[in-house]
Amino acid sequence: MKPCALLMLVLTVLLAAGAACSEAPAAPTGTLQGQVTIGPICPVERPDQPCLPTPETYAARKVLVRSADGATLFATVSLNQTGYYRVDLDPGTYVVDINRAGIDRSPDVPRSITLAAGETVILDIDIDTGIR
Repeated sequence: MKPCALLMLVLTVLLAAGAACSEAPAAPTGTLQGQVTIGPICPVERPDQPCLPTPETYAARKVLVRSADGATLFATVSLNQTGYYRVDLDPGTYVVDINRAGIDRSPDVPRSITLAAGETVILDIDIDTGIR
């Protein structure tokens, strides 16, 4: 074998070995998920004509995940078209809140949660729009 070919073979083996050693397994995470309800949507709702949130209504709201002291924002989570959300996070303690659109308020947040690896915490949030 020529010296250049041998050198290339040795370098290829070393690079492959280095790449295999540098790949660390992903740290196990936990999951925060829940259902967000929003209402009332209309000033007057009748039983025969419900006024349901639209996908745009859900899109305007976000779930915020901050550090335990509230200083660091770890995640801004969008709601799907029916108000469901889900986010994987490192184990730890977090404060969950919402971005308030208009005069939105909720008795459910801010809320402190503690998440362990492999655990799922369910936090449903009911947003009161203030429309009366």
